[in-house]
Formats: sequence, structure tokens, C-alpha cells
Amino acid sequence: MFKRLFFCFTILAVAFVFVITPNQKGLAAALKDIPAKYATEINYLIDRKVITGYPDGTFRPNAEVTREEAATMIGRALGLNGTQRAVSFKDVSKASYASGYIQSAVDRGIITGYDDGTFRPKAKITRGEMAYLLKRAFSLSKTSNIFFSDVPTSGSQYNAINAIVTAGLANGYPDGSFKPKAPIIRSEFSLLVARGMNTSFRVTYEAKSIGDRIVNATSLNVRSGPGTQYATIGSFKQGTTIAIYQTIGDWVYASYGSLKGYVHRDYLAVPSDKKIIAIDPGHGGSDPGAVGFGLKEKDVTLAVSLKLKKILEQKGIQVVMTRTTDTYISLDKRVEIGVNGNADTFVSIHANASVYDSANGTETYYSTAGSRSESSKQLATFIQNRLYKAIGTNNRGVKNADFRVIYTNPLPATLVELGFITNKTDSAKLASDTYRNKMAEAIALGIVDYYNWKN
Repeated sequence: MFKRLFFCFTILAVAFVFVITPNQKGLAAALKDIPAKYATEINYLIDRKVITGYPDGTFRPNAEVTREEAATMIGRALGLNGTQRAVSFKDVSKASYASGYIQSAVDRGIITGYDDGTFRPKAKITRGEMAYLLKRAFSLSKTSNIFFSDVPTSGSQYNAINAIVTAGLANGYPDGSFKPKAPIIRSEFSLLVARGMNTSFRVTYEAKSIGDRIVNATSLNVRSGPGTQYATIGSFKQGTTIAIYQTIGDWVYASYGSLKGYVHRDYLAVPSDKKIIAIDPGHGGSDPGAVGFGLKEKDVTLAVSLKLKKILEQKGIQVVMTRTTDTYISLDKRVEIGVNGNADTFVSIHANASVYDSANGTETYYSTAGSRSESSKQLATFIQNRLYKAIGTNNRGVKNADFRVIYTNPLPATLVELGFITNKTDSAKLASDTYRNKMAEAIALGIVDYYNWKN
């Protein structure tokens, strides 16, 4: 059926034109409304006499494409016989400029008409219909994982759209939609044909996520297909926030970093709208951490962290504490507490030390491990910029390191070194309740800065 075979695909912000009339102006330079952004593709088609202009010297890039115009352009692109002649459709006159191309396309199996024996040459073609046409015209058969919010992921329509996108003829809209029922304009149609003819014009598809989910299983198998009969190709760790692209029954197609595949939806949770941050006071119990000038790191970090907790909660941010008393907690357990508490971010509080008592200042660390590294770096940067200014310490900057609580952490994570407990000046500030308040307030503001950036 023509309405099933003429299916087209929409592309992101394209502009290109084609016009089909017996009397043409000829040169691109004479066409006054060619979009400059796509002049290369336009000239390519004009040079090959695939498209020409209207008698008034325009291209009319925003005009909607009719069925006879589409058949003519495809016919010219493929080098079909365009000699005007009798057509197998009762509503197409052999005197029509498109008659030869329409019949040639029918003979090649590229198009068919309606059940009532008509072709409806003046009817407008939708983006969805054009996908069918281009798939058949350029013999496209390869498919891949292509997802659009308004296109079911099965059936002939999806296969046609998938083939065009996989081949690089088109992309979707920024919102992840395809708009298959919308009419296609000359600019879009022409650009698609140019890409079909010349691979150097083709584009790369980027899937648009339809939402995020949090893995709540200890380790969630990722499979090559939607079912346990498919091979396991990797796993997502507990607490990982994965992007979702498609749902098939009880399975979803998801990605995290470079790993993409199917997982069972029963092991996924919807992220909370609340901001939930894990605050980790370093050391504790049998592990005093660094010591200096009568201070123990574990006491400083707990004092500052408890103040930080109170400030964050006043700002509407939920806090998960890895410890609230002088208790020893292993490094892996600290990460686990944050993940199990559904935290979306992790901040570990520490005090620095050195064999050189002159070493001083504040520094903040992040890890480049995993796809969360950019978020971790931003978190560290926002906190660092607030903290050293608030307490008047030397700015030692934001640094990359593989401390276990941030390296193995599936959450955006940072480790803050408030100051050097082994430096007389820094140590005095670490011991001061006034400065501890300033530290807590500055870190809280940095966290708020991060959430604002993230949103």
C-alpha cells in the first residue's frame, strides 16, 4: 500500500530544497532562498539535476512535499526513466511531468498506490511515509538499536525508520521524537536524498534517553537481548543510575558508560525527586586518622560532618551519614551505606597531614573512574572554591586521585581535605568551633552549587 510504503524520517534542524517543474532556472546561485547552512548538499543535487528551482527563482524550502514531487525527485536521484507516459494509476495523467518517474518507481517496486487504484499525486507525504520510500529507493536493510518516543519498536514502520537512521540518512528531534505523522518539507526531503546518494553527507544517530533508573540489585546482569536466553555481556553495580531508552515487556534497554544492553525492570528503582547526599566523616573508632597539635582527624571530620548535616537538611537536602559516632567503618562499607541509602552524591570529609609542618592549605579530590567523573569533578570544584575562601586557607586546588571511597563509588563522589592537621595555622582552624561552622557552611554551599549545576 502506498500509504505504508511511503514512509519518511524526520531530521534535526535540517534545511534543503527541491522543486519539480517543467521550467527551471537552473543554477543554485540564481535561487534566492537556498539555506546557506546546507548549500553544499543543495548544490550537489542541483549539479546532478536532481532538483531545480521554480520559475520565479525560488526553492521554497518550507513547502510541503507532494507524492508526485517525491516520486520525481527519487526517480532523478536513481536515474530512472522519466519519459512521460501512461501510468497504471487512474488519477495520474500521462501528460503529468511526474508520470514517467511514477511508473518507473512502480516498476522497480519502490512505490505502489492505494487499494482503490489511485496514486493521489497532489497529496502531501508524511515523514513516516518517506522512510518507506527512501528505504526501498536506496536498498537499505541494516538496522540497529534505534528508539523514538513516538514510534513503536516493532512493525514495518519502525523497520523503515530504523533502516534510514542506521544508514545515516536522518536523525530524530532533540526531544527524542520522530513525528512520523507530520508532513515533510522540501528542505528535509532534499537533505535526506542527498545523504542517500552521497555517504559523506550522512549523520550519526544518538539515542535520546526516556528516563533514568537506579539499580537496586547487588549486581544486575546486562544481556544482549530482552530475555534470560540472551548472553550476559556485563553487569551494572548496585546504586548505578542508568539511562533507559526502550521498554519491551519486563525488559528495558539501558546504558551506563560504554556498557549498553537489556536488564530486567524488577531490579530498577525510579530516582527520587529529593536530593539525597551521603556525608562520610573520615576514619573513626580504632582508626584515628592523622594527628597533630592534640587533634585527631576522626574527631574533626565527625564534628564538621554533623554540622554539615544540619545545614544541608535546613536547605531541603536529605543526608545519609556513614557514621554519626566514633565508630570504625570500612571503606567499602562507607560506599555501600551511601548506595543503600539511595544517595545521588557522596562527599567524604578529611583532614590532611604531612611530614613537613610547612605544608598547608585546602584541596579536594575526585576520581576519573567511570562515566560519573565529570559530575565528580564539578562537585569537587564547587566545594573547593567555596571552602578555601571561607576559611582563608591556601588553595591547593582540585585534584584527581583514586582514593577507594571515590574510586569504587558508583555515585558522583569527592573527598575533601579541610586543611593540614600537622600545620600550626591550619590545625588551629580545625580545632576552632567557629571555623568548623564556616567549613560546614562552605561545603554545604558548594553542594548546593553542584545541584544547581546538575539541574
